[in-house]
Amino acid sequence: MYKEFYKLRLNPFEMTPDPSFLFLTRRHREALIALYHSVHRRKGFVALTGDVGTGKTLLIRCLLQMLKDNDIACAYVFNSRLSTREFLHYIATDFGLVTSGKTKGEVLQDLRKYLIACHQKKMTNMIVVDDAQDLSIKLLEEIRLLTNLETEQEKLLQILLVGQPELDEKLDSFKLRQLRQRIALRPHLEPLDLEETGGYIQHRLQLASAVPEAGDLFAEETMERIYHHSRGVARLINTICENALITAFARQLTSVPPDIIDEVAYDLRLSVASPPRPERSKNNDVVLQAHEDPTSIV
Repeated sequence: MYKEFYKLRLNPFEMTPDPSFLFLTRRHREALIALYHSVHRRKGFVALTGDVGTGKTLLIRCLLQMLKDNDIACAYVFNSRLSTREFLHYIATDFGLVTSGKTKGEVLQDLRKYLIACHQKKMTNMIVVDDAQDLSIKLLEEIRLLTNLETEQEKLLQILLVGQPELDEKLDSFKLRQLRQRIALRPHLEPLDLEETGGYIQHRLQLASAVPEAGDLFAEETMERIYHHSRGVARLINTICENALITAFARQLTSVPPDIIDEVAYDLRLSVASPPRPERSKNNDVVLQAHEDPTSIV
């Protein structure tokens, strides 16, 4: 819809975490490098945390992309609300093992044999658990026991827990003190600051644009409003920018003015303190008969 009007090749603010759009702040770069080296050095246990929408899943997808040619097999658990039996069967199946009709003990034996065989072939095996803040204490203890699968020199299994700040709170609890002591690395992602927010928006526009002028779609004041309403959360930045472009296109504007950002933020209920919705001229109201999927990324 608006892509042709604004001379864009791609939708710059998709919600899908696309590694090609990764914008590396200092904190994101440090976290990515640390995660990459922790896997290669077989540190064992790592926990990545960050608030909702700060780009954790996107960072992990970039990590997996970086590791795909390194003889690394990965089991990706995206549903953390599993029983211990379901979890073990899930990761074993992801590693290509047959689990149907087998007991927990049999699955663990098969997993141990598989990991030893992979180690002898110089292969690395990794488990990534997304939304790990929802893991039960019982399941976290079960995951801790998996780190006992090791040789005299290194761990046979690399485990990466990815979750919201509640994961940090859970890991810091007295009940999980044994697990906490085994975590080699705990990077944390923060929302973007004002300067990073502007850089983030420009970065995505440049990647999606067919012409250099696309970078002028959002003026400095407009980006300040975006930062104000999004508080630097990448997912919210995408949502605001996507809706703002649709609104600006509907009014046939060549750029996005700040007042549209306020309107979009009000519609999305992003701030209790948002100003009253401004009056719109009837001449500016355009009813769209058809539009693209309004989804917008971190």
